[in-house]
Amino acid sequence: MRLYLYIFSFFIVSKIFANDSFITNLEYAKMLYENPRGIGCNKCHGRYGEGKIIAKYKKKGKVYYLKSPNINNISKEDFFKSFSSRHKIMPKYFLTYQEINSLYFYLQQIKRKIDKKRGKK
Repeated sequence: MRLYLYIFSFFIVSKIFANDSFITNLEYAKMLYENPRGIGCNKCHGRYGEGKIIAKYKKKGKVYYLKSPNINNISKEDFFKSFSSRHKIMPKYFLTYQEINSLYFYLQQIKRKIDKKRGKK
């Protein structure tokens, strides 16, 4: 009987605290941005989604740069479309709606923070 009481108590306490997350939405989104499925968005798109040079190469004596696009200034609709579109270089990520939404949320929060530092509204 005592065992059943402990089990019942455990489930009641678990249900009460089940909605309390141990990390914030921003922390989760940052972790996802830095490593969604083996390689983070930051590796190609930069720390803040600003885009960056991924590679530099020469072809017939001319120097070319492979640059990723800025992803912190695009609309939410275009951001979501980019995950269902084919890209020449970007690997296909199989992310859930919530994960993509978290990534967009993270980029918008970072952009606001940077804009605030620069005195933009």
